[in-house]
Amino acid sequence: MKNILILLTVLLLPLTADGQNKSSFSAREMADVRVATPGLFAKGNHIYLHLDSLKDHEYAFPLPGGKVISAYGTRGRGGHSGTDIKTCAKDTIRAAFDGVVRMSKPYYAYGNIVVIRHANGLETLYSHNFKNLVKTGDVVKAGQAIGLTGRTGRATTEHVHFETRINGQHFNPNLIFDLKERTLRKECIKCTKNGSKIIVETHTPDSRIAQSQK
Repeated sequence: MKNILILLTVLLLPLTADGQNKSSFSAREMADVRVATPGLFAKGNHIYLHLDSLKDHEYAFPLPGGKVISAYGTRGRGGHSGTDIKTCAKDTIRAAFDGVVRMSKPYYAYGNIVVIRHANGLETLYSHNFKNLVKTGDVVKAGQAIGLTGRTGRATTEHVHFETRINGQHFNPNLIFDLKERTLRKECIKCTKNGSKIIVETHTPDSRIAQSQK
């Protein structure tokens, strides 16, 4: 367990969970949003996202200057799987962290979508794009331009729909970013596999104080 924690502390290298460079993916990984990351929980039921160890150049808010127009979990019977952030049409969308583009294509109601897999198993998703500026397999750096805001797919205004996912399951992006202040939360995030679900929560060393989002 100690070794995997050391590995997962290294957030920002374009590696998979087994530590191997990967710029190609299976047909399923390139075709679908909701897919498990191979081997992510192979050594235990917990992984940790060490946001608290990141330097300023190792992360970026996906739409600098953007305002949240629809929060996570607030829409419709099934809830909203991400957060909608708006500035203006054809504004530049930035990669939140270093990673590898797993998916870049038109995808149903999402419209033009980019999904980036990061070294710790975290995935970030950016959709409704007017245009994608990266392709599947591209290695990207935090802050790199990956698309332009649009209203492709099921959208009524130009914006970016931003999601955070672990092992295919979405969770509240506000656990990663303070979406009002557009800043990274410098905390440790604990992800626990519980049957078919992943519980994502802030983590403290004594494990007694946590704010969870299932």
